Parts: sequence; C-alpha cells; structure tokens
Amino acid sequence: MTAQSNLTAALERVPPPMGGFSITVLRLEVRRLLRSRTTITLVIAMPVLFFLSFGRSSAYVHQHIGRGNMTASEMISIALFGAVFATAAGGVTVSTERTLGWSRQLRCTPLSPAAYIVMKMLTSLTLAAGAVGAVYLVALVTSHASMPSGLWVITGICVWVGSLLFSALGLFFGYLLPPNNAANILSLVLMVCSAAGGLFIPVSQFPHRYVMLAKLSPLYGLNELVHYPLVGGAFTWFWILNLAVWLGLFVLGAVWRLRRDTARV
Repeated sequence: MTAQSNLTAALERVPPPMGGFSITVLRLEVRRLLRSRTTITLVIAMPVLFFLSFGRSSAYVHQHIGRGNMTASEMISIALFGAVFATAAGGVTVSTERTLGWSRQLRCTPLSPAAYIVMKMLTSLTLAAGAVGAVYLVALVTSHASMPSGLWVITGICVWVGSLLFSALGLFFGYLLPPNNAANILSLVLMVCSAAGGLFIPVSQFPHRYVMLAKLSPLYGLNELVHYPLVGGAFTWFWILNLAVWLGLFVLGAVWRLRRDTARV
C-alpha cells in the first residue's frame, strides 16, 4: 500500500462513537488521579477542618431551618465547598499534564476534545465523593446535625453531582495557565465564588445592593439547589438557569482551550 493510499484511508476513517469516550480510559484516569496522595489528603482534610471549626456552633443546634437545623445547613454548605474545590483540583491537574507532553499524545488519538473533557469531569467526581463523604461522616459522628434520614442521602448526592460545574472551570484554568500559577489563581477564584454564592453567609443577609450580583455568581444557583431539599419553600427556576449557563460557559471554555492546546502540537 502506497503512502498516498495510507493517507486516503486515514482521512476516510470513521470517527469513533461518542467522540472516542472510553470506560477503560476513564478507569485509567481515575487510577492515575488517586495516586496523588497529597491532593487526596488536602481535598478531604480541608472541608472537614472547616466543618469542625465553623459548623459545630452550639447555637446552630437549636436554630431550626426548614426540615432540620442550622447545623445541617452548614454541613451542606461546607460539603459543597469541599466538593467544589475537589472537582476543580481534579480538573486543574491538566496544567501539569500539558508540561509532560500529554497534549501531544492526545493529538495523535481519535479522542475528541469534548469526550476528553467529559472523562476528566467524571474523574474529578472521585475526589468530590471523598470530600462530601468525609464531611457528612464527621457531621454524623461529632455534631448534632438534624434532618430526616432520606435528606442525608439526597443532599449528599446533589452536592456531589452538582460539583461537576467547577470541574469544568478547573479544566479551563488548567489549559489556560501554567502549572505554577493555575492552582493558586483557581483557589482565589473559588474563594470569591463561594463567598459571593452564599456558602459562608446566606445571600438573604447580603446588603440589598449586592444581592443581584450574588445571584449572577457561578455558585448561587447550585448552592440554592442543594439546600432546597432541607430548606423547602418556593422553588425558583432561575437557580437551574444559573447552573446551566455557567456550566455551559465553563465547558465551552475548557473545550476551546483544549482545541488550541492540541492544535499547537
């Protein structure tokens, strides 16, 4: 077979289904992520220490909110904070992979940028599961968090799945910035988003002039949604819209940067 015929066959090759998404590759990505013991320890220890420091106030135990107490609400907020940092940390690791030549290898495969982004986002859920599970377990054992047993499962799953939003942001930063800057800048952005979204102080307690800005922040919709099973009240579709818009923007940003990165190699 001539070189020309080889080139023709390559050009006519049928793209793999789902852009090359592979469970085998996903499993390898998870295994590779779990080798970083420092990252795992950090993303699990940080939210647990936050909860032990700020979430166990005796005043929260007797302060009722919705179907539980304020301790349960603080537990959900801190678990979300930990899950967001965990998924973002899982995504931003691509900045290191780029320096090791992984983008060059990726360019030689039929894996589409969108499929790769999805696999990296799903991989980061492994870290988020550890963060959420650790906070909920510590709250169950050491505090007086009170809410119906079913809500422990429902809110935990909502926090875990919803944290995917910031996995996409972590990927965007990982492809946008060099390794020595990506993690630090991302951490600062996440702290600002957490404060603006009401994780530390409820948006209802913000000065009136800042409420609208808070409602447009990336974490506002997700924070309201994960608390809704506990708090109850009127459901607002703007929460879904806020989450969907920011997720779309982060994913598009990550795909854009990945395409530019692979185009150079």
